[in-house]
Amino acid sequence: MTLITKTPDLKAFCERAAASSYIAIDTEFVRETTYWSQLCLIQVGLEDEAVAIDPLAEGLDLQTFFELLENQNVIKVFHSGRQDIEIFYHLTGKIPTPIFDTQIAAMVCGFGESVGYDVLVQKYTKISIDKSSRYTHWGQRPLTEKQLAYALADVIHLRVIYEKLHAKILTDDRLHWLDDELGILKDPGTYAIDPYAIWKKIKVRSAKPRMLAILREIAAWREITAQKRNVPRGRVIRDEVMIELSAASPRSLHDLSRMRGLSTSFIEGADGKSILKLIEQAHSLPLEDCPQVKKDDPSPPGSAALVEMLRLLLKIKSEKYHVAPKLIATNADLETIARSPDPIVPALEGWRLEIFGNAALALKTGKVAIGIKNNKISLIPLD
Repeated sequence: MTLITKTPDLKAFCERAAASSYIAIDTEFVRETTYWSQLCLIQVGLEDEAVAIDPLAEGLDLQTFFELLENQNVIKVFHSGRQDIEIFYHLTGKIPTPIFDTQIAAMVCGFGESVGYDVLVQKYTKISIDKSSRYTHWGQRPLTEKQLAYALADVIHLRVIYEKLHAKILTDDRLHWLDDELGILKDPGTYAIDPYAIWKKIKVRSAKPRMLAILREIAAWREITAQKRNVPRGRVIRDEVMIELSAASPRSLHDLSRMRGLSTSFIEGADGKSILKLIEQAHSLPLEDCPQVKKDDPSPPGSAALVEMLRLLLKIKSEKYHVAPKLIATNADLETIARSPDPIVPALEGWRLEIFGNAALALKTGKVAIGIKNNKISLIPLD
C-alpha cells in the first residue's frame, strides 16, 4: 500500500497516471462540524497501480494532481461522484474532465436506481467489501494499514467495474445516453450555491409573500454566515427558528428576546442586530418583490388515472430496454405530461423521447392503449 505524502512522489505518480487512458478516483472527507468538506484522503487507481494521497500531509502540494484532473486524455472514473467532484470544484474552481460515473452507468445498464458500490463489486468481482472502516475518522493521523486497505479497495475494484460497464455501454450503443446524464455532473451550476434560493428548500405551511420575504433574507444571511465561519448551517440558526422568526417578525431586541431557540449572546450580539435589520429590509420591499408561491392549476379530469397509466408504461419500457425507470422519467415528468397541454420535460427529449416519450404522448392522446397481448402487457395501437 502506497501513501503519498511528499510532493516529488506525487509528481512522479501523476506523470505515470497521465499516460493511462483512465484513473479511478475516490475521496474520504469529514463534514460533521464544518460547512465545507475537509478533504482527508484521495485514492487513485491506475490499470496496474493504486495509491492514496494525503492532502493533510505537511508541505504536500496538490497542484500536479489538480492538473491531472484537467488532463483531457485521461478519463476520471467515480462512483456516485457528485460529492467528490464538488470538493475538487471548490478547491480549484474547475470540474474534473472528462468524467465517467459508474453509478449512473449502472443505471443506464439496467441495475436500478442509485445502485450501491458494494452491489457492483459483488457482481463484477465476486468479492464482499469489508465495511468495518466506513465510519472511521479520516481526519485523524496516523492512518492505520486497515484504513488504507479499506480506502484503496474502493478504487481497486472501481477499475474492474468501469471496464465492465464501459464495454457493455459501447456494445449496447448507449454512450450518448450516459453523456446526457453526466451533463449534470459537468455543470458548474450543480455545485454553485445561491444563498437567496436556499429558502425554497425549507418547508413552510404559510405561503404569505411577506413572511417568505423575511425567510428568504434570513436564510441567505445564514448561508453566507455559515460559509464565512465554515460551520454547519444549523450552528448559525436552525430551520425551525428561522420559520418562527419569519412568522413572528420581531422588530426590536425585546421582541427578539421572546423568541425560542436563540441564545442570549446571539440576541444581544451582532447576529441579533443582523436579524432585525433583515426583517426591516423585508418589510420595506414592495409586495410584488416578495416571493410569490404559484398555486397549481386544477388538474384536468382523468389526469390522476393517466399518471398511473404512465407509471405502468414506464415500467414496461424500463424492463424492455433494461434501464432504471428513474433515468427515463421522474414522477414530476409523468405528472407534467399528464396535466400540461404542452409538456416540456427531459422525458420528452433525446433518447428518452425515442424509448418512452413518444409512447407516453400516444397514450395520452388515445392513440395507443395498454393491454394484454400474447400473455404479455403490451402497447396496443388504436384506430
